[in-house]
Amino acid sequence: MTITGSYTDIEVTLGDNYVAVVEMQRPPHNFFDISLINQIADAYSAMDKHPDCRAIVLASQGKNFCAGANFGAGSESAGNAQRSGGGKISGHLYRHAVCIFEAKTPVIAAVQGAAIGGGLGLAVSADFRVTCPEGRFSANFTRLGFHPGFGLTYTLPLLIGHNKAAQLFYTGRRVKGEEAVAIGLADKLATLDTVRSTAIELAEEIAGSAPLAVAATRATLRGDIAERVRAATEHELAEQNRLRLTNDWSEGVTAMAARRAPRFTGT
Repeated sequence: MTITGSYTDIEVTLGDNYVAVVEMQRPPHNFFDISLINQIADAYSAMDKHPDCRAIVLASQGKNFCAGANFGAGSESAGNAQRSGGGKISGHLYRHAVCIFEAKTPVIAAVQGAAIGGGLGLAVSADFRVTCPEGRFSANFTRLGFHPGFGLTYTLPLLIGHNKAAQLFYTGRRVKGEEAVAIGLADKLATLDTVRSTAIELAEEIAGSAPLAVAATRATLRGDIAERVRAATEHELAEQNRLRLTNDWSEGVTAMAARRAPRFTGT
């Protein structure tokens, strides 16, 4: 059944298998902003309270899972990131990511395409990730002259280890689905057309366990992750606002839009 709510960019369906599917509906790239993050968080919260939901699959329409954040004038990953000059990013959307980590229900992300920048942060916020050979994961922030966000400076090293995370941050390179599974960034590899169904199968396995025991175990394992992400995003925001005043930020955005290699000067 479809769950009604004040959603404009997602749809929430709950089957008789105790699995809810939260689908982002901004195809083809599903760029996110504060509104979309809040809708996802609200859906998670509603499912936490629903007696017939024991696991959630986060999925998306279109080619990509989530190709980055939309700052109002474009996207960080598509090369048309906001080009306005200096100034702070007020009410920064990454701060709103914290509420996603407060969810109590296990989440499996079905990553059928690109999970880039903040989109990677959204994928990593889930407990598990199912992807395919066409999946692409990238923390491309430094290629834009920018600092990572969405709490990734805490969550990515926690997931794949400090050195592997540092390499992805420093280079901004893209990791395809097979490598993502090999390094622990994703958990299962499926074919492109079975990514979602494979994620649902994993969710059904979780839903088959005692829900109170799963919730208690998950709370123990995750600990104070929401507060740690909150602290990380505060630091990330400060660094993003500082770097957004630099020439390298402008060059990174311009180069991405022009699909050429950036020429950074360290200024």
